[in-house]
Amino acid sequence: MQQLLRLADDLGIRIVERGGPTPGGFQPVTRTIRLAPGMSRRTTRSILAHELGHAHLGHQPTREAALRARQERQADEWAAARLITPTAYAAAEQLRGPHPPSIAFELDVTIEVVLAFQRLLLRQRGPASAA
Repeated sequence: MQQLLRLADDLGIRIVERGGPTPGGFQPVTRTIRLAPGMSRRTTRSILAHELGHAHLGHQPTREAALRARQERQADEWAAARLITPTAYAAAEQLRGPHPPSIAFELDVTIEVVLAFQRLLLRQRGPASAA
């Protein structure tokens, strides 16, 4: 968590705890990340990393569904690459099996972050090695 807070500081992003329609959000104009109060440590950590992904990638709010979905995937994958190492993922999968919720619990992240990491692994391995 400290690494994420340092990154936010390096990016000039202020973090506030405040409720809203979603558990978190990034406001590019004010360089502010909003986190809902009362979330678990793993949820807070995962959402903070996701919102930092939006900031780092320069995402802007949009009403265009396809663009928004792409930005959400990109932010999830950015977060996954910072919160999970291939070694830690392999160890968690060995211990817990292929069940994403169990892997997420083991890695102290949300299921969305695990699924994003799995997408990154599939892209790295390519279609030939997936067969």
